[in-house]
Amino acid sequence: MLHPEIQKPSDHVPLTIKIGIKEINIDINIWTIGKDSKEEENFINSITNGIMILDTANINSKETLENTVQHIFTICKGNQSGTLQEIPQRIG
Repeated sequence: MLHPEIQKPSDHVPLTIKIGIKEINIDINIWTIGKDSKEEENFINSITNGIMILDTANINSKETLENTVQHIFTICKGNQSGTLQEIPQRIG
């Protein structure tokens, strides 16, 4: 859409477009843990110990970085069972 009524001295005319965004509902899950709980302390200790053993001195390629990230994900995933509470949510 051209707006000649708001033309500037440089002879540029603002151009705008309207983009319709379809409303959509997105289901997500939020994982939570009780603040200052024994579960939180155990979870943090477990993850800290798992990350401390990582060898990060030789992350010199995309593949090595991806493997390191996957290892961290595995540490976190393995330590959530029985500790985190799943809360389903809907956005939209």
